[in-house]
This record gives sequence, structure tokens and C-alpha cells, in this order.
Amino acid sequence: MPRPIAPRHLKLSEIFFSIQGEGTRAGLPCVFVRLHGCGLRCSWCDTPYALDHREGGEWRSFEQIREEVERYPTRFVEFTGGEPLEQPEVHALMREFADAGWTVAVETGGHIDIGACDPRVIRIMDLKAPSSGMAKRNRWENIPLLTPNDEVKIVCGTMEDYEWARDVVRKYSLASRVASVLVSPVFGGVEPVALVERILADGLPVRFQLQLHKFIWEPNQRGV
Repeated sequence: MPRPIAPRHLKLSEIFFSIQGEGTRAGLPCVFVRLHGCGLRCSWCDTPYALDHREGGEWRSFEQIREEVERYPTRFVEFTGGEPLEQPEVHALMREFADAGWTVAVETGGHIDIGACDPRVIRIMDLKAPSSGMAKRNRWENIPLLTPNDEVKIVCGTMEDYEWARDVVRKYSLASRVASVLVSPVFGGVEPVALVERILADGLPVRFQLQLHKFIWEPNQRGV
């Protein structure tokens, strides 16, 4: 990936103000900073426009990013992508927001080392189930780094994905490591009721979720 011509720059896809659609803070107003570029190619990815490191996106300075984020009436910012942790400069900007008293979260695909994140940053880490086509890229070394400040998200495209998720949750005692283990169906894929019934039958200590923003707005709408 080409680097910026100066330090303290990030390649962005978009910045937008919406509600948090997933996780333990679902429904809260949040500013999203979507970084551009991702080395994964999940079969169910819903942000394909933010993937290609070579095309698209715009280099923005920390100062430009902060100026835009601070226009909105909230103190909650989430860095997402693409894959934000593929741009190491993001750690410095997240730290600056945390220093200024913001609630800061980062959503990461789980294939990059999360250890460099400031401990105040809420890490929402994906574990990629088999139907994503990216399960081989899971960085299992991240699991011991997780804390009760973090969340783990597993998206299920099939019931076989759920069985994989159940075994992973149990093997690594994920529910005791993090604030919440989030299990959700691919939108328009596996039936939510089927997933919920299996979670209940297995007594699995996870939080079932749907992508709230896709029920409020048109599912493919950007900037929400």
C-alpha cells in the first residue's frame, strides 16, 4: 500500500454520523471513521467499496479528520474499514481521541495484531467463520490479548458456521475474556430464528444481534 507523503495521515473511505448498529453499544450515536483498504475478501463483505488499497480512498491528515469528527454532537468515535489496523498510524490518532476524553472503538477483522492498541480503545474483533472464506486468516494469537474492555464478533452465514462458532467460544472461554461475544447472521442469509434456537438449545453465553442500521435504512445504503 502506498504510504502518505507525510506522517499523521490516513487513507479514508468516509466519515459519517449514525447510530451504532451492533455490539453492546447498539443504538448509541457514533461518528464512524471508515479507513480504506483491507487484505481480506470475506464472501459476505458489505463494504466492498472500501477494500482495494490501490484504488479509491483519500489521504487525510489527523487534523482534518479530527476537525470533521468533532463537528458532530457525540463523544463516541469508531474506527472501521476496510481494515483500520492495516494502517499503523491509526494507533496514534485513536490515542489522541482517548486523551481528549472520547470513547474510542475500533472494529478489526482479527487478522492483524491487536496488541498495539491503546488499552483505552474498545477492540471489537471479528473471528472469521468458514463460510467467509477467510477463516485461515484468523490470528489466534490475538485471543490472549483480549480484555473485559473488548468484544468478539462472529458472523454466521450457515448453521455450520454457528457450530464452528460454538466450538471456538467454548474452546477459548471467550465469554469470560471479553465484555460480550456477539453472534449474528449474515444479513439475508441464515434465518435469525434458527440461529437463536440453537444458541438457546446449547446454552451458549453469547449475545445474539442483528445489524440494526440495515433495518432502519436500505441495507446497502452508505453513510449510515
